[in-house]
Amino acid sequence: MTHNLEELLSSLPESNMTVRLLNFLDYLVPGEWNNITSLHLAVREATGETDEDVLGAVAGRAIELYMDESTGYQSAVGLYSMVDSASTFAGFTSMAAKLGEDVEWLGFLGSVTPKLETTQAIDAGLKLACELGAFCMTNGLPGDSIGDFMGAVASSAKEDKMRLAAWITCDCFLPLGPDFMQKIIETTERASESDFMQSGLFQRVASLLPGGGLDEKKQLVGENIRAAEGYVNGFVAERGLSHDGVISRVKEFLDVNEDRLDYASAILDMSTNVFLHTGTQSVARRCITRAYGEI
Repeated sequence: MTHNLEELLSSLPESNMTVRLLNFLDYLVPGEWNNITSLHLAVREATGETDEDVLGAVAGRAIELYMDESTGYQSAVGLYSMVDSASTFAGFTSMAAKLGEDVEWLGFLGSVTPKLETTQAIDAGLKLACELGAFCMTNGLPGDSIGDFMGAVASSAKEDKMRLAAWITCDCFLPLGPDFMQKIIETTERASESDFMQSGLFQRVASLLPGGGLDEKKQLVGENIRAAEGYVNGFVAERGLSHDGVISRVKEFLDVNEDRLDYASAILDMSTNVFLHTGTQSVARRCITRAYGEI
């Protein structure tokens, strides 16, 4: 059963690990994100309207737009959901692999779980490709419209900007280090079919990515990452982000000892759903903005 837009927003938690993480990351994009879990408040915030009749009309039209499958809004939320469900699995396997490294009698796990850096780099690239996919779905564009997507990335705000900040910090900087963009590009280019198939995220979203085969999908991921490199590097430079600084912040957030920081990325993967939470809010904003323009 498909939930309508009002139900989707109401189902978002007001306080949990995801919300705590997003509030914690506010220092990267101050004031951009508010945890709106009500359609009425979302309409008021997105439009600036106070007239209840107008608010009600916009909300009603936004619900209709979301329920119309041809608009792509439901597909985008579904894609965000796939990203986070796969991240939970990736977090589990990453944790298992780390346990295999740390505990001798669990060493066998290292032979049956994905290689951490390879899988994390592939997943980071795939997540940005899914962001491209969601953008194209909600704007009626072909799935490989990288140029249009990068224009939107450069001017991103609100939930979109927070999601990008979380991706840069938690999916890239934390597990892959300061040269994460180059690692993602190089790993994606040299990764084998087996490497990609070990990614739970790839298995879930491959059918939604443009391209008839693995090589074409790899090319899309690589081109998308390369196109984003300038923006991401600028984001990092403008905020003076360093690997040590990110590690220090995450250590503070998770309250973990220095010798357990290797687990940080896996813990966040397993305990948060940033893409679905902020993605739902982003899709709601797009529905509302379109509805407001039609009223």
